[in-house]
Amino acid sequence: MRLELGKIYIKDVQFGPETKVENGILFINKEELLKEVGGDERLKSIDVDIVHPGEEARIIPVKDVIEPRVKVEGPGGIFPGFISKVDTVGSGKTHVLKGAAVVTTGKIVGFQEGIIDMSGEGAKYTPFSKTHNVVMICEPVDNLPQHEHEEAVRMVGLKAATYLGKAGRNVTPDEVKVYETLPLLQQVAQYPNLPKVIYVYMLQSQGLLHDTYVYGVDAKKIIPTFIYPTEVFDGAIISGNCVSACDKNPTYVHMNHPIIEDLYERHGKDINFLGCVITNENVYLADKERSSNYTAKLVEFLGADAVIISEEGFGNPDADLVMNCYKIEEKGIKTVLVTDEYAGRDGSSQSLADSTPKGDAVVTAGNANEVIVLPPMKKVIGHPEAADVIAGGFAGSLRPDGSIEAEIQVITGATSEVGFGYLSAKTF
Repeated sequence: MRLELGKIYIKDVQFGPETKVENGILFINKEELLKEVGGDERLKSIDVDIVHPGEEARIIPVKDVIEPRVKVEGPGGIFPGFISKVDTVGSGKTHVLKGAAVVTTGKIVGFQEGIIDMSGEGAKYTPFSKTHNVVMICEPVDNLPQHEHEEAVRMVGLKAATYLGKAGRNVTPDEVKVYETLPLLQQVAQYPNLPKVIYVYMLQSQGLLHDTYVYGVDAKKIIPTFIYPTEVFDGAIISGNCVSACDKNPTYVHMNHPIIEDLYERHGKDINFLGCVITNENVYLADKERSSNYTAKLVEFLGADAVIISEEGFGNPDADLVMNCYKIEEKGIKTVLVTDEYAGRDGSSQSLADSTPKGDAVVTAGNANEVIVLPPMKKVIGHPEAADVIAGGFAGSLRPDGSIEAEIQVITGATSEVGFGYLSAKTF
């Protein structure tokens, strides 16, 4: 499967009479955008604002972040199963508005949404302080059930990103990157002397607003399966999560998955990247055993010499991570783990809920309990009082002057910029 990603670099976003990209500027017809995303009776109001890197602005609580993209050639469309039909995506040509993002906010859905600061201390920890953010402010009707609230806001974000992405359809990209993964036997034969590497891609799927979707299907309903890495770049996997902000992969991170991108960079040089095995993170022990059994069996069948495994979330998913590690290592396949750790505010507590001696090559995403202070901002979009209830905050987190004292886990995307050293963590 071969995908050409045409990157159109966006240096500014402004409202204007017509939605278009011109000279690196994304112009947005505000009324047209709101009409495109409107019509859901579960939301009593939808508004839109724009914030830029370096601006003294805060978005709270953040539900999701999505990158505008559009298919310009090849089967299917962006976000299959939600916006487009359920066709297999990941081939042909896709244009990306690189530097722009859609952010959804409004009344808090659960208790684990996050914060994006466009400047100051918090901006250091999130990649979304560097994007020009089109903020969709979604306020629900009274007494709306949480799952319906989450779905309504999720769809606004996907519709907005799709609408904006279409502005890049007929624009010549500034850069084109080509990603290709061949069918298994052909891929093995292409680089026969390089170690064969698979990425085990764990998806948050514990339920209770901890949900991820694959081609429109809740990931808790799948058994582990193979997916071409390029499918992810076309929005085949999207976030429905209200999990702690630094733990979850927003849809933007799935679409720009750093592990997949890094593995492609090494592909054909010192590894043979065969593709991804997606698996879920379950609540019940029997389901954890079943999924980890399938995962180990599948990577063995595919002929992997080594596997990178990452988790989404912490605590309960640590057990899934360790089961995958143990069972894959038992088959003689080397593993490297990317962990999400909570070691207490002083860093001295046990940071993972489970472990195994076979997990001897680990890359940590850092300690999410570290406490930081976010300075007050001149502009706040959303509901600042959410700082006292989101995961990582506490009663009194929001100070009278508008500053926020909280654990780093409140920052959206705080672990998505980790400099992954997993390939050098173990000799394949």
